[in-house]
Formats: sequence, structure tokens, C-alpha cells
Amino acid sequence: MTQFDPAFADLPQIWQDWIMDNLARGCRPRDVADVMVSTGQYGMDAARATIDQAVRLRGAATERDASESPRAPAALHAVPTPAMPYIDTSSNRIALPDREVELLFVLKKPQVILLGNVLSGEECDAIIAHCGARYTRSTVAAESDGASVVHEGRTSEMAFIQRGEAEVAERIDRRLAALAHWSPDCTEPFQLQKYGKTQEYRPHYDWLDPDSAGHRAHLARGGQRLATFVLYLCDVAQGGGTVFPHLGLEVFPKKGNALWFLNTDGRYQPDPQTLHGGAPVVSGTKIIANKWLRQERYG
Repeated sequence: MTQFDPAFADLPQIWQDWIMDNLARGCRPRDVADVMVSTGQYGMDAARATIDQAVRLRGAATERDASESPRAPAALHAVPTPAMPYIDTSSNRIALPDREVELLFVLKKPQVILLGNVLSGEECDAIIAHCGARYTRSTVAAESDGASVVHEGRTSEMAFIQRGEAEVAERIDRRLAALAHWSPDCTEPFQLQKYGKTQEYRPHYDWLDPDSAGHRAHLARGGQRLATFVLYLCDVAQGGGTVFPHLGLEVFPKKGNALWFLNTDGRYQPDPQTLHGGAPVVSGTKIIANKWLRQERYG
């Protein structure tokens, strides 16, 4: 194969290998498509179109019905297990190449983990100083077309640190990648959020809705948001907790700590229990840095 059709090439490599292996073993294309649909990750039209492309790439016929097959089809191999980022919770402390991180609490389902000593005080200060006065009003992605729009439920200010822009951010990026066992290339740039008194982010989801036209445009840039890091860059005098309404959980900011949670299950399906928000700041200022881990290379 010297060239892939776009839809097939956009699949994770583990799915490409699974499809080609089953087709090579004589499995019916229709059965392969049915299994893809049964995982909940793909619709039937997309699955059949993708399988048709794979069949053409193999130079094979495109029949789907069992009645058209001249011989009994082979049994399908089990569906591939997608790769997921993860944090090792087997010990109370996690040794990273440049730092030892503390495990402060773990909620298992959905997975929510509070980590201590993720950033030094100097690193927090450097990130804040780097963004200086470049903050603008925070936005959200419109469900209709994916455009960045101001929303009354998000009243903070935001700033971005692009990859390669600051040495301290690159160092932290590598640390988070080691912590989550995930490539930095499959993450979004750091997004800083600054909240003054009364500012908040009402409960929302970080995962992208595949049924939303606007979110589908963002999904095309790197797949689903599988996990979230929230880095707390300063202490807050009062308020400003990260709340999970469905879980009865609130995490208060502490400088240098980080909150981690998975946004999907192991099949990349959005988890509705991960509804979360930023409670209003009552006194002081809250500054955090978000890092979202994507399913595939982000760009």
C-alpha cells in the first residue's frame, strides 16, 4: 500500500491494523463494519465507507453479504483495545525523571486523581509571569460551527502557551507526558485561565460531542479529549474550587498541585459523570493551566 484514502488514514493505527488483518484472513467486509459499529465509536455509513476503502487498498472485492461469499468467512479477531493515558496509582509517590509527585487521592470511577508537588513554586510563578497581561475574555467552542464564542457561563480570562514558546512550559509538558504515559504530540497547548472575584466556569464537559457539528471540526484535529490535567498555579483565599456535581466532589486550588481526570471510558466514549466546573472565586485570584490529552496527534 503506497497511499491511503483519507477516512481510512484518519483511523488510529490499531484500527487500521485490525481491519487489514481481518480482511486478509477472509472475513466479510460487512462483518468487519458491523463490529466497528458495535463498539459505539463509529456510525454504519462511516464504517462501511472506511471498509470499502480498505478493500480497495487491498485490491479485493467489495461484496458485503454472506450470500455473495464463495466460502465460509473466517471468524473475526477481537476488536482492538484502544490505548489510553494512565497514571500509575500503585504507590503513594510517583518518581518522574525530574521530580517526585505525591498521590493525594484517587476516585476510581470515573477516575479523578489529585496530585501534589507536580510543579514547583518557581515554575508556577514563571508560567504566570510568561503570560503577563496577554489574557483575553475566555471563550467556548460553538456547537453549530466550532467557532470560539463568548459564553455567559464562562466569565474568566484566558491565555495560551504554544509548543516551543517557553522552556518552563516545555519542561512541564515533558513531565506531564511521563506522568500520563502519553506523547506530548497528542496534547493541546497549555490554556491558562484567570478568575477574579465572582468569576466562574459553570458545569460543563471537556469531551467533544461527536453529534455536534462544531465539535466534529475539533475532533478532526486530534480525536477525542481523553483526559484533562488542571494545574493549580496559585493559592486562592476563598472559593474557586473545581466541582463535580454528579460526584459530590470539590477540589480546592493549592499552588503546585494538579487535578487529573479521564473524560471517556476505555473505548473513547464520553463519560457523562465527568461534568465539572470552576466555582466562583469569593476572595483572591485563581490561575490554572489546562492540558488536554487527545486521542491522536494534535495539530
